[in-house]
Amino acid sequence: MARLQQNTARETVTQPPEKTSGGLNPQRERMIKQLILERLDQSLEVAELARACSLSRSHFSRAFKCSTGLSPQDWIRRQRITRAKLLIQHTDLSLTQISLECGFCDQAHFCHMFTRSEGISPFAWRCRMVRTVHRPCGHPAL
Repeated sequence: MARLQQNTARETVTQPPEKTSGGLNPQRERMIKQLILERLDQSLEVAELARACSLSRSHFSRAFKCSTGLSPQDWIRRQRITRAKLLIQHTDLSLTQISLECGFCDQAHFCHMFTRSEGISPFAWRCRMVRTVHRPCGHPAL
């Protein structure tokens, strides 16, 4: 019995992982990610992204999640938050301007999504980033 368990364990370790199927092919994945990033400041509909890949909305959503590990909406949201963090850190744009630059419908929605993602409000995050470069919060660099 012990030998059978060892052989079974050894077989599962030595077998190569199965290649997952059902995801977007690499060219489509690159193309759709580029399209999203180029239009991050605009409203993006999953149906529109699916059309760009010549897929149905549901098939595109499943394939995208299989390829990226995230739903299209979650991947877009993550990219928007990433861009917002860069703008907060490297510009003096207001949070309202940043929210619009990143495709959020308004500052309130941006603040809610940022806080949900990062566990801290965008203003507090900006203050924390400013302190790391030794500037008092709310005062631009000289």
